[in-house]
Amino acid sequence: MQSAAFSLSSIPSLKPRKLGSNPSFHPIRLSSSSQRHDLSRSCNVVSVPSLPKRSWSFSSSSVLPLRTWNSVPSDSKADRFQVRATAAESSGEAENSGGLTNTLVLGLLFGLWYLFNIYFNIYNKQVLKVFHYPVTVTVIQFAVGTVLVALMWIFNLYKRPKITGAQLAAILPLAVVHTLGNLFTNMSLGKVAVSFTHTIKAMEPFFAVVLSAMFLGELPTLWVVASLVPIVGGVALASVTEASFNWAGFWSAMASNLTNQSRNVLSKKVMVRKEDSMDNITLFSIITIMSFILLAPVAIIMEGVKFTPAYLQSAGLNVQEVVIRSLLAALCFHAYQQALELLLPEFSCILG
Repeated sequence: MQSAAFSLSSIPSLKPRKLGSNPSFHPIRLSSSSQRHDLSRSCNVVSVPSLPKRSWSFSSSSVLPLRTWNSVPSDSKADRFQVRATAAESSGEAENSGGLTNTLVLGLLFGLWYLFNIYFNIYNKQVLKVFHYPVTVTVIQFAVGTVLVALMWIFNLYKRPKITGAQLAAILPLAVVHTLGNLFTNMSLGKVAVSFTHTIKAMEPFFAVVLSAMFLGELPTLWVVASLVPIVGGVALASVTEASFNWAGFWSAMASNLTNQSRNVLSKKVMVRKEDSMDNITLFSIITIMSFILLAPVAIIMEGVKFTPAYLQSAGLNVQEVVIRSLLAALCFHAYQQALELLLPEFSCILG
């Protein structure tokens, strides 16, 4: 037996009868031998003009209920293409949102770095104007940073690293230049105005480009070199016309530029090695502790133990005011240095 499909167009004023109600009628059961020839000569489509077009499916072996045949097949390829397009759009939206988030985070870090740097210079200058011991002031700042790092590790606010002797040996040069950079900055702030110190420190991009080319192999473009010309010229002009100019403050600020940018370049070199348990925050934390250990004996030898209530009172200073401002300067110093370390991996241009 074979199945045959008939498309009944429409029959005028003819209502479809219930199939199977007439016992003598069986829904179109055709014999493959006797009726194939007749069907080949007859039309396979019977058109009667008045009913809407229907497609009915009949089986030659059994009576099945009538079911509608959808004449428009589903396009699976189009569906798959639409799904892929939707997935691509979702991925693009996720990337855009991720890029926006990264931009906001970088903007926030820049803002915090700038803000804490400003307050560090204000409080630091206020202390150095009345307490003329820059080495001791620098040690206090490293000591406060060391305490903060220790608390961070003790209370598991940040993962405590496992440092090897080889890693400490690699970090030691960073600690040395970090110590010298901050010491020279405080020496300059104690000798000249804050504005002049930071005018000299505007030369940091020049040192950054030179040191990056020497140690990292990052050669500057012609446009970068051209942009350094007005910076160098402006610093030279400001130095000549500065009322509070003195050579000790000038060379201290220049030495601060050199050492700070050496630290930043070497920090990036260490970060490129991807040492175990050595991210930027961990690196800065270890540098801070090592700097305190390196500078504390030097301060005692050069200046003695001066930051005591007895000495401050004997010098006619307000002990509480000096201590509070020293602590605020140290906190702002550590905060802006942390923000700087978070920004360093994101840029090939070195920040200072």
